Amino acid sequence: MTTGSEDPFHILVVDDEPDVEPLIRQCLRRHVRSGEYALHFAGDGVDALDVLASNDSIDMVVTDINMPRMDGLSLLRRLPEVDPDLKAVVVSAYGDMGNIRTAMNCGAFDFIIKPFDLADLEITIKRARSHIAQWKEAVRSRDQLTTLQSELALASRMQQAILPVRFPSDVTFDVHAEMVPARQVGGDFFDIFALPHGRIGLLVADVSGKGVPAALFMMSSRTVLKGAAIGSVRPGAVLSEVNDFLHAENRDFMFVSVAYAVYDHETGAFSYANGGHCCPLVVHRDGSATMLPCSRGLVLGLREGGEYREAQARLAPGETLVMYSDGVSEAFNVAKEEFGLDRLRRLFEGAPPASAKEANTRVMKAVSAFAGAHEQSDDITCLALHRHLDS
Repeated sequence: MTTGSEDPFHILVVDDEPDVEPLIRQCLRRHVRSGEYALHFAGDGVDALDVLASNDSIDMVVTDINMPRMDGLSLLRRLPEVDPDLKAVVVSAYGDMGNIRTAMNCGAFDFIIKPFDLADLEITIKRARSHIAQWKEAVRSRDQLTTLQSELALASRMQQAILPVRFPSDVTFDVHAEMVPARQVGGDFFDIFALPHGRIGLLVADVSGKGVPAALFMMSSRTVLKGAAIGSVRPGAVLSEVNDFLHAENRDFMFVSVAYAVYDHETGAFSYANGGHCCPLVVHRDGSATMLPCSRGLVLGLREGGEYREAQARLAPGETLVMYSDGVSEAFNVAKEEFGLDRLRRLFEGAPPASAKEANTRVMKAVSAFAGAHEQSDDITCLALHRHLDS
């Protein structure tokens, strides 16, 4: 909650449906009363541009896609003219994935599906606000940073700001993930998101470089990956599209490694593709573990036209999918020994995890205990999905 000395966070909602304004006012009424949020409304893109021209306090735009006179996609393309740092969340009907995908590739930070889930609306706005605050701090501070350590601290906060903190689950499965940043911040990130037809997208990625440039590239990569993912159920096609997009905009020759999977929680089946990342692991009911075969295609962003092969697998009831970054397998101890894949495979022998959180926690604790006091040079990230035994 804000204090009286802090300015409210100004949100411009752009939608032509008359019931949207009272719905959002009701949803966010506590935040408005406390002075945390200030709401502004416009009926379409033309009205929105007028509001933005007369009010430079707007921090964020939440816009519908289908509107008269000027639609949401056209508005998104105009926003950089108003303020290059102005961020937007798009709203559209379920199933309109083509437009949502285009919007994400036009720079939208996130999306919300109609009809509104009010809890999701609050969470999305809160996450976008955190992202915007970190972005503004980066823009203000980048030229003023005097030491590498202060830059890395800022990058770490930016890095943490975009990571999910709530994880999906139902009677058939649960998911958990964690990222522990190294002192020398690289750019690990993970994401978990709902896809059409009841599927779930799971990704773990690692951006090249360090500091604020890596953090900014990480944010861009995350947005493009999510935008491409909602338009295709084929992980290989998603990585190909993201690779070409990042390559076209890649003036600094940065890149990102990605492991991406699409999981069907009704059947336990999943497909996956890999762009220069660590291959996933499946922990079986007896605690043994199998490294999934994967074709480690080229990291994303370096070369146009990369092809990423897909593979399919299935989690049996009681099994766990583990995705991780090389900060796990390449962690070193004081004797300069590497944690390695064999230790990771043996970690669950005789004691399979009963949940995704348990699997994730055991990996992170094992790496931490192995590394001891030895300072790590890379982020350590693990994401686990557990299929319940009775599913």
